[in-house]
Amino acid sequence: MTVEIRPRSAPTPTLFLWGAATSSYQIEGAFADDGRGPSIWDTFSRTPGKVKHGDTGDVACDHYHRYLDDVQLMAGLGLKAYRFSIAWPRIMPEPGVVNQKGLDFYDRLVDALLERDILPWPTLYHWDLPQYLEDAGGWPVRDTAYRFAEYAGIVHEALKDRVSHWTTLNEPWCSALLGYANGEHAPGRKEPSAAVAAVHHLLLGHGLAIPTLSGNIGITLNMSHVTPATEAPEDVDAARRIDGIQNRLFLDPVLRGSYPADIVADLADLSDFSHVLDGDLEIISRPVDFLGVNYYSPALVAAGEPAAQGSTPWIGAESARWMEGGRKRTTMGWEIDERGLYDLLVRLRKDYPAVDLYVTENGAAFADVVSADGAVHDPDRIDYLQRHLNACADAIRDGVPLKGYFAWSLLDNFEWAHGYDQRFGIVHVDFDTHRRTPKDSALWYAARIRKGEL
Repeated sequence: MTVEIRPRSAPTPTLFLWGAATSSYQIEGAFADDGRGPSIWDTFSRTPGKVKHGDTGDVACDHYHRYLDDVQLMAGLGLKAYRFSIAWPRIMPEPGVVNQKGLDFYDRLVDALLERDILPWPTLYHWDLPQYLEDAGGWPVRDTAYRFAEYAGIVHEALKDRVSHWTTLNEPWCSALLGYANGEHAPGRKEPSAAVAAVHHLLLGHGLAIPTLSGNIGITLNMSHVTPATEAPEDVDAARRIDGIQNRLFLDPVLRGSYPADIVADLADLSDFSHVLDGDLEIISRPVDFLGVNYYSPALVAAGEPAAQGSTPWIGAESARWMEGGRKRTTMGWEIDERGLYDLLVRLRKDYPAVDLYVTENGAAFADVVSADGAVHDPDRIDYLQRHLNACADAIRDGVPLKGYFAWSLLDNFEWAHGYDQRFGIVHVDFDTHRRTPKDSALWYAARIRKGEL
């Protein structure tokens, strides 16, 4: 009889941690398998007109059934860490109900990673809120923060013997503003006042979850280096407001224990911040071991009415517009500027209390196709990754405590409201056959990892 010996500790991270990232709804599929309940993204993607081509994450990359092959693929690329998210509706499909089969999937995934010396780096929330919690009010309601902490404790109890690094939230800016202010993302609400409350309750959930976790704990924020288009006072003020909403509204409470006063004043017409109770900011600012930095593109901002961007403006951005910087763009329409990543990292070192930094997402979407030779040639993505890794190296040389880099994404996947149109992966996925083909960028990244230096 073969006795299975389960690994009981995570590998020690190398000096610089090389990884790739995904999220549950974007790759797992298996939307109703083994007791998983519906999430807000199941509901949103099935609502006509919300997602391009009517695409859903019902099957996605079918990672739920193919995870062993995907882990083997990661090992072949030499990844040292894998950043993935855990689907809350898989763990708690109904109020107060813990689904053991959901926990078992992540138990198997973590073991498979450790068997190949890949550090598991789970994120507890990457936007797939259980639908029943949205039905009860969602993130604008304070109770959701407590339910998140409860869920975090359940997952930690199941995996604490093998997981050493935990991320509470991924990009609460998107969850709050795109989900509740302009309706681009699930749950698709356009209630700016509710979005302000959602910001706070997401951050409160982060703080409440910290005591339920052990090891290295952090939060991941999507940030941009914001600059004014000119030195005109109105442009400078527009950049201040955008930087406040994009960056400081999240950084300041987490790392300084306060909301930026100027942004609270800017949002006074939407909220009196009465949802911020005594003691909340002390909870939100509980010490973290690391800050995850998601960076894709810079923001060049001017005053004026927002240009047509296909969406309602952000809260606080009603009289600001993004300007052309004359740089090359990805198929998402995002300008490419690695200097923005360098400037952002240096700013975090200079302006905020010392904390280890990881680039937890960085990547680009391009129109990738499988060539006649069976390969996927993506020189633009290689160039993007090369430039941004060079920016990371420059930042480290200038004293930034940057400890690792996760390419976004391991796999082509469901790109939220864009459906399957946008390909961010270093591995190509045929969404009909689910065949995986490492792109040239994956082979380049693997060689960079083998080299072992930035």
